[in-house]
Amino acid sequence: MAEQEASGLQVLLRTLQGCSDKESILPIVQVLGDLLSVGTDRRIRYMISKGGSEALLQTLVDTARTASPDYDILLPLFRLLAKVGLRDKKFGQKALELEALDVTLILARKNLSHSQNLLHCLWALRVFAASVTTGAMLGINGAMELLFKVITPYTRKRTRIIRVAAEVLAALLKSRSNGRRAVNRGYVTSLLRLHQDWQSHDTANTHVLIRRALLLCLKRVATLRSGREAFLAAQGMESLFSLTQDRLGDSGWEPVVSIALQILRRCYPKRPLPLVTASSAHAFPVPGDVAPVPPRALAEEDFEDDSDDEEEDKDSDSEEVKVEDDDLETDVNRLSCKPSLDRPEGELTQYAAMCPELSCSFEELECNPGGDLNPDEMQHTNHRHIPADASPEWHCLNRDQSSWGREREDTVHTSLLSTVKWGRSTGHLASRKGHGMNPSQSAQSNGLGMDSSGNETLDTQAFLKEDAWDMDMISCPRTSAPFPNSTRSRESVEVMDKLLQAHPKHVPFHDPYLYMAKARGTRSVADFKTVAFPDLWGHRPSSSPQPLLERKCGIQRIKIIEDIRRFIQPGDVMNKVVFSLDEPWPDTASDGLRFSSKFESGNLRKAIQVRELEYDLLLNADVNSTQHQQWFYFKVGGMRPAVSYRFNIINCEKPNSQFNYGMQPTLYSVKEALLGRPTWMRTGYEICYYKNHYRQRATVMGGASGKCYYTLTFAVTFPHSEDVCYLAYHYPYTYTTLMTHLDILEKSINPKKVYFRQEALCQTLGGNSCPLVTITAMPESDSAHHLEQFRQRPYQVMTARVHPGESNASWVMKGTLEFLVSEDPVARLLRENFIFKIIPMLNPDGVINGNHRCSLSREDLNRQWLAPSVHLQPTIYHAKGLLHYLSATGHRPVVFCDFHGHSQKKNVFLYGCSIKETLWQAESAVGTSTLMEDVSYRTLPKILDQLAPAFTMSSCSFVVEKSRASTARVVVWREMDVSRSYTMESSYCGCNQGPYQGLQFGTRELEEMGAMFCLGLLILELKSISCSHQLRTRAATLLNTEEDTLDHHLQRCSSSSSSSSSGPSELDDEPPCMEEVDYNTDSSSDQDGSCSELDRQIREWAFHEDEGEDEEAGPGQRGKASA
Repeated sequence: MAEQEASGLQVLLRTLQGCSDKESILPIVQVLGDLLSVGTDRRIRYMISKGGSEALLQTLVDTARTASPDYDILLPLFRLLAKVGLRDKKFGQKALELEALDVTLILARKNLSHSQNLLHCLWALRVFAASVTTGAMLGINGAMELLFKVITPYTRKRTRIIRVAAEVLAALLKSRSNGRRAVNRGYVTSLLRLHQDWQSHDTANTHVLIRRALLLCLKRVATLRSGREAFLAAQGMESLFSLTQDRLGDSGWEPVVSIALQILRRCYPKRPLPLVTASSAHAFPVPGDVAPVPPRALAEEDFEDDSDDEEEDKDSDSEEVKVEDDDLETDVNRLSCKPSLDRPEGELTQYAAMCPELSCSFEELECNPGGDLNPDEMQHTNHRHIPADASPEWHCLNRDQSSWGREREDTVHTSLLSTVKWGRSTGHLASRKGHGMNPSQSAQSNGLGMDSSGNETLDTQAFLKEDAWDMDMISCPRTSAPFPNSTRSRESVEVMDKLLQAHPKHVPFHDPYLYMAKARGTRSVADFKTVAFPDLWGHRPSSSPQPLLERKCGIQRIKIIEDIRRFIQPGDVMNKVVFSLDEPWPDTASDGLRFSSKFESGNLRKAIQVRELEYDLLLNADVNSTQHQQWFYFKVGGMRPAVSYRFNIINCEKPNSQFNYGMQPTLYSVKEALLGRPTWMRTGYEICYYKNHYRQRATVMGGASGKCYYTLTFAVTFPHSEDVCYLAYHYPYTYTTLMTHLDILEKSINPKKVYFRQEALCQTLGGNSCPLVTITAMPESDSAHHLEQFRQRPYQVMTARVHPGESNASWVMKGTLEFLVSEDPVARLLRENFIFKIIPMLNPDGVINGNHRCSLSREDLNRQWLAPSVHLQPTIYHAKGLLHYLSATGHRPVVFCDFHGHSQKKNVFLYGCSIKETLWQAESAVGTSTLMEDVSYRTLPKILDQLAPAFTMSSCSFVVEKSRASTARVVVWREMDVSRSYTMESSYCGCNQGPYQGLQFGTRELEEMGAMFCLGLLILELKSISCSHQLRTRAATLLNTEEDTLDHHLQRCSSSSSSSSSGPSELDDEPPCMEEVDYNTDSSSDQDGSCSELDRQIREWAFHEDEGEDEEAGPGQRGKASA
């Protein structure tokens, strides 16, 4: 049947091309119309493949060129051409070659007063204009002048004609040459006047689509710099601003408002950031660098708005071809070859000193806690705030919410196994899915002078009212000793000492005295003299995770209009600098908020008060760099309670963010902490993240493409008056916090049972120590047998925080470290069977100095693993050397995992490496059937998918990209032959699946993930062929079950998630957000030439024809048009 239909269609087309009389042509056109009006587009595309477009176009030309064109043929022919043409990608070129463009323009000019005939001509022109090349030719032949004769000021007649003519004009203006012609002939002003006229008269919104089409024309012209200049000169900003500002929430105006906002954003003049220089406010002399040139002040010409005109001229159509992902590595030799050692083999012997556990002497294994501490630190090592038991309080999923906030010493320690996904129900977290309390709510509910557990604390209500207490001093104490002759300094120290004596015991693994001592030894580029109060005082995890913030409808549009209002009404803007790292600013103690970021990990470069309660904030670039502005951490004081303050961070760099999908910044209140609630909380509302009007020219970027900037805007209501609060991108975790934490961990373990050693892997460029931690169980005795068993334990290697802004990676690592030294039976089993080598912070300098991505050498250290320099990237050089040493001595790690944070995806997931999956993903022609590959790289992620509430297998990817060739994951996989080499990504935001679905991550959930990763390593070993019977027996006993039940659990871990496939390759470490949110300049749909829309118009016309309702064609207008 299909063959008969196909052969019949070919016969009709051949007959049509051979006919010249109406009696033959009209029936064929009618049959073709009926044939193509039913079914799918498949018939139309088949007709195109058999020359249908050419046959119809030739018939149009032949009929139109007769002495008296027959519109009984031409009208159905135009409708057929419109249906076919939009589906033929070469239709415009075919029409050009067959001279159908000129014919159609001539017919349109002859029918300006004949509505029905003109409408059909316009439909054809609209199809022709879908091709940019054809549209440019129509412009040359006077099509725009013709259309401006049709598009008139407001009228109740011929509205359908006017709408289609405006849509054709918008399609023509996709051509830049037509756009320039429109600007040169003053059409921008004409379009604005036409739109204003239709808007003022169309009070009932009857002709919204005409107004939208006119705005679409302006939007097309606005792609040109000259078009934007003409729009500004014609007061277009003011006109569209007045149109949109009061109609953002009116659904009836939506088609108009969406286009108007895009025009306003595009035409908003591009401006430089209000900074002295694009370079970081801090500079560090990198070894081997030429003496740095003082940063050049930014000039206005550096920001000339020339980006659009530098694009390829859109007067030609490119053929659609299949775009292959060029980033995927498809060279099998590159994927499978093992590069040679990047250093002399003899140099590896230096790493033997970092592995004393492999020595033959038992005495060398004896731990020496505190051996590396200086005397200043030693006096605090036995402080009462060190927990007596290091076993973390792993929260159980079936516990009620009231047990979450209890102090560690009051908690009955349960195994981590009670928190895994096995057999869980969705009700396990029911008590936790309520809204987490914000600081102001908790202050009201818990009462003053009591902590959340009901324990007495310092009477801070009276304390905080004392005039002698300086909140700024309390909130950011100095690390240096006071001057002997300074009475105020001595008083300040006394105040801080009194506060520290009242420090709550329930902040686990933290000691502010030890923190202060450690902070004095932390070296920063800016030579910080103060510490941030949250880092000194400590953080207690929130009792429950907070829900994802529901995005306020229309918040982005509101913010865009507010930005445009600044341009339209500049007199309303204060533009008062209240904080700057580059320039002095006036004292604002009595007026407005006070800002500072001069402490470890702090990042705020400038604060500008734009209105009474609104501030523009600018972040500092990474040290020695002009980019990577994303991480922020600053303090703010002088606030009023119950007042909404708005903060706009205006120089963010990433093109999208989870702030658009429910994520909130974090806040720490000093007063809340003094009241017994030292907790970082998610905060903020009316949050959105969008591209703004700030730009940086390519010349400033050293030849790179000009940079766009993005605004993160959020509102905050502070819980107390005259408080000091800290705001951060994510829960901060400083280098000094890590060093304090490691010391406390070392003091908390039983050295007769736990082998815990911390040492320096190396010194960083900034002069800070990069810690290396070794954790395992002490041998049962000093017998040769037990020592040999000890030395034969396999290694697990973990690293974190190579990117300073990914503080969530440190919280995951914190959970890992605390769990491994705990008394949890799983932890004991892991210590007895593995040796853990952990580098918890690969980029200390970046963390200390508030960088987001780079080290002091302005390099992304996770792109330096191929050939690291001992002088420029010492931490990477020695981390890689240690891994080479372990491999060379027969101790290749079972698993290598580098902990990271992810800003554009939810959940926790792994990236691994697979040759076959990479070739499959790239659809490589190379056969994979003969490739031999160990598929065990998928086992650990499958296990974690079953164990960890936050983990999801569906986001995991195992492809190897060319751009990742120098990352830790790929280099360790390729050079050390570690098949289970991973990057573990934890979302800054939260989860959209599993028990934590709809919740943002708190530090508790991140720490839990670190512990779950350890449990996954145990299950992985139990599943391996080499697993000993003794270990399996002990594990079965530990799980309080029989070995066959254990086998069932292990089988579940291996069989689950089998349908998961590797995710798509990414162009950056962070692929685009999966959720769709309108936040780009051109995100709104403006598909003026879509097939469905034109089909709908033609069907609508046919319906009115059948009903006799053609209101636009007056009596006697049907038939032939006069010449």
